[in-house]
Amino acid sequence: MKIHFYTPENDILKQFIEGYYFLNDNGNEADTSYMTFPNNYCIVSVNLNSTIKLDKNEILIQPSYDYKINSSFAYHYINPIKVNYESPFQEITIYFKPLGINYFVDNLEAMFSQKKMTEFIPQFSDFKDEMNKIFHIDERPLQIIALENYWLSKLTTKDLTFMKAILLDIESNIKIANIAKKHHISRKHLNNLVRKYLGKSPVEYRKIFRFRNAIIKYQTSKSLTELSYENLFFDQAHLIKDFKSFTKINPNLFFKNVNTANKNVWLFT
Repeated sequence: MKIHFYTPENDILKQFIEGYYFLNDNGNEADTSYMTFPNNYCIVSVNLNSTIKLDKNEILIQPSYDYKINSSFAYHYINPIKVNYESPFQEITIYFKPLGINYFVDNLEAMFSQKKMTEFIPQFSDFKDEMNKIFHIDERPLQIIALENYWLSKLTTKDLTFMKAILLDIESNIKIANIAKKHHISRKHLNNLVRKYLGKSPVEYRKIFRFRNAIIKYQTSKSLTELSYENLFFDQAHLIKDFKSFTKINPNLFFKNVNTANKNVWLFT
């Protein structure tokens, strides 16, 4: 499966959205499956004429003509997820940066409370109708314009300066307790704030951040030991432990089988 990951063309959207991709198989390809690994994005996937079955660590997308639009929301997973597509399928998937989706959706706490992948049900009522129209645009450049214009129309002004400061500290090597102390809040309140805006705990976010940073820097590192210290792991054993936790395989085997140059770090099965 060849996937082009698009970076937003609109400069405003670039602040909030990492990118998006389109999948369009009209039954000309075989069924497809891949493993995806934990990340700190909020991911909205929209499927046309498909049903989506969400299990604990598996997603199954099957063709159906009973449902026009189905959508899912992934924001918190600490194990690999196997994604299975039965041909034909059409999908648009959007990767929102950490905190990014908060500027578009007001009912996040309800979706975050599921503590798992869930259906994406935003508070705006035109979501399915407008996404259906976008699917039926034939030319990709026009489809991109329509997709970006739609999300721009949902953008709201919010002051998340405090949360941005907290996020920068979580992405550093400051102890979680010291982050709370620095911002004059209790550790419990810090935990509640991060869960409210990111859907996971500060500790979970930091572990995934380290893991993903190591993947990005792998190509310029000379060894796993160097990779460990560059990305705030205590040592190589710490890196190996976290990689096995998030991928279920050791780092050497992981890097051998995935293309870390891709925006979508997937292991096709």
